[in-house]
Amino acid sequence: MNNVTSRRDALLMRGATIASVSVAVALILIKLAAYILSGSVSLLSSLIDSLIDSLASMVNFFAVRQALEPADMEHRFGHGKAEPLAGMVQAAFITGSSLFLFFEAGFRLLNPHYIEYANVSIVVMGISLVVTIILVIFQQYVVKETNSVAIRADSIHYVSDILQNLCVILALVLSTKFNLPIADPLFALFIGTYILYSAWQIARQSYDQLMDREMPDEDRDRIRKIALSHPSVRNMHELRTRLSGRNIFIQLHLEMDGGLSLYEAHTVADYVEESLRNAFPNADVIIHEDPTGIFERRQAL
Repeated sequence: MNNVTSRRDALLMRGATIASVSVAVALILIKLAAYILSGSVSLLSSLIDSLIDSLASMVNFFAVRQALEPADMEHRFGHGKAEPLAGMVQAAFITGSSLFLFFEAGFRLLNPHYIEYANVSIVVMGISLVVTIILVIFQQYVVKETNSVAIRADSIHYVSDILQNLCVILALVLSTKFNLPIADPLFALFIGTYILYSAWQIARQSYDQLMDREMPDEDRDRIRKIALSHPSVRNMHELRTRLSGRNIFIQLHLEMDGGLSLYEAHTVADYVEESLRNAFPNADVIIHEDPTGIFERRQAL
């Protein structure tokens, strides 16, 4: 990836973290005021989630900056693992918020509470909905351009916020306009369940990167196709891949005619390496060149 593109990606990622923190803080303030007025437990669920969002977004803020640091003498593979680490922290925050929400909603099911100032709360949630949609659209654009794990994780729980805001508005309407106070805690339980599912998605993706899970089969097949496209390549083996934040690491052995000179084999490997980097931006490619027909011990992968 060229330096211009790298700077652009870094700017997008930093912008996304700043926007996320700013939105979370603004939503906390207006939701807190609305909750104090209304006492709605479903609105409390949204307030709690915004508090968690702010903490998670702050973690992202620092993690993304760490992940964007170039490789150094002590971290030869870069700092990309900061992103999945941040994802695991976010998953823990989100899980904790959903458990607290389950407890509060259960209490309100046993002790129904009449919601006051519902109209003000509905307006607040409407504002939150619009702001969150705008943020998610921007985050999705950044993810598409940079493939950032941390921004993707942040976007997942903001997507859940959109559903949550809709549920809170519906719960407020049902509780106050249709005299169904039980709707408030029931919707809070539904929101808590969805938040918990979002935490699982984030944790699973982050865990895969921390454990160096292989890239998807379709990507590995694409790598093989590219490597075998050069006419001098007879075969390939020992393909290994992993992700570290936005960085991709690809290792493989190329089999070529043993009669090729070292210079010719090196030229072929350079061509394959460049082709792989064009197909997989941010890829670090290591190629070992083997003469065709030579026996060597291989892993059964």
